[in-house]
Amino acid sequence: MTTDTAPVLTGAGGRRAVESSAPARRRRLRQGAGKQHHAGPLAYVLLGFTALVSLFPLYWTLVAASTDSSRISQTPPPFLPGPNLFSNLSRAWTEAAMGKAMMNSLIVAGTISLSTVLFATLAGFAFAKLRFKGRNALLMVVIATMMVPPQLGVVPLFMMMSDLGWGQQLPSVIFPTLVSAVGVFFMRQYFAESLPDELVEAGRVDGAHSLRIFWSIVLPIARAPMAVIFMITFVHAWNDFFWPFIALDMTNPTVPVALTQLSAGYVRDQSLIMAGALLGTLPLLAMFVVFGRQIVGGIMQGAVKG
Repeated sequence: MTTDTAPVLTGAGGRRAVESSAPARRRRLRQGAGKQHHAGPLAYVLLGFTALVSLFPLYWTLVAASTDSSRISQTPPPFLPGPNLFSNLSRAWTEAAMGKAMMNSLIVAGTISLSTVLFATLAGFAFAKLRFKGRNALLMVVIATMMVPPQLGVVPLFMMMSDLGWGQQLPSVIFPTLVSAVGVFFMRQYFAESLPDELVEAGRVDGAHSLRIFWSIVLPIARAPMAVIFMITFVHAWNDFFWPFIALDMTNPTVPVALTQLSAGYVRDQSLIMAGALLGTLPLLAMFVVFGRQIVGGIMQGAVKG
């Protein structure tokens, strides 16, 4: 009785045969690497439904801003834009002083976003790659501030801004939010995962100090998360209503505070309010159209390693 068995190669010849077959085996395993996977019909249906749900509030704002209040309250409501869009936008621009409000919001949101990106990147690099006493304790304190509701500090913060002489002025809105704990934690996690210790040590060997390492090594690597933090912070600062409504008055408002003038009175003109909301949203849409491709491209570039 005989059994068929695969030949077993031993010795130097066997080792050469195994070594020569290793590249072929790796090639077979990599046949699917880099292959583009095409989405099925269900994926397109889900993506289309998600896009419609996301864009519908903006479309309804456009429809409501282009008609009058009596038409909005009808049943069924209108689903196509009306003829009054530009007249309502002009009224909202004048009655809510949107020109000054947009300039104030641009100053506030731009300053807060730039300072948050700078300070969060510096602090994130320090917490991730520098060794100093109390590092973990300080990080825990930063994370703990995320759990404190901002409403708890309104009274002492208002008194502090009054003592500094910043009452009803833009610095009272800017300085309390120059950096965010979320940004610091986000950048710390990014540097801990994406910045190799070897790069920092190589800079040390070349005689570079911490600020030179930050400028020459850290900043080029961190462009993608910095862009993400900038955009998120800008949108949040632009839409912030609670603290600016307390710290500012109607003579020097930001966009959300200015929009409250359109809803004053016993009878609210819903179309006028929607027109003001549309005016306040247009700068954010323009910023995303201009910088969205670069930000998404930076995110994808930072996500792909190897």
